[in-house]
Amino acid sequence: MDVSARFTAEEIERARRYAAAIPPADLDPRIGALVNELIGRVADKWTMMILDILADHGELRFTRLSELVEGVSQKMLTQTLRQMERDGLVVRTVHPVVPPKVEYRLTGLGLSLGSAFCGVWVWAAENLEQVEQARQAFDRRAGTG
Repeated sequence: MDVSARFTAEEIERARRYAAAIPPADLDPRIGALVNELIGRVADKWTMMILDILADHGELRFTRLSELVEGVSQKMLTQTLRQMERDGLVVRTVHPVVPPKVEYRLTGLGLSLGSAFCGVWVWAAENLEQVEQARQAFDRRAGTG
């Protein structure tokens, strides 16, 4: 699948704008703390997978989301979604039916975070060959390849 097809031109441009921006020298320490928290969270594969899946599918029921997030336990999915909801990245909607129907969708904040990390996908697409060549060269030198 062409990774760039998963992002709109606007999302790619926004990611490039984020990547080119330089934070101010007098950065509010709360911003630094938030960045560290978000990097830790987004570096978590479950958060990234959920961001990606919800961006592709829109609103999903918990059970469908658990099917699409390969390898995640129900407990881990619940914990990740709760933290994403707390951070304002997803909205949880409970429909008053029996059995309960719970759906999740990204907020504007969640979509924009995905856009910010779109730059990583752009970078990977542009540098895949170089990274693979470097790894192969390293493995030959280390005797592991």
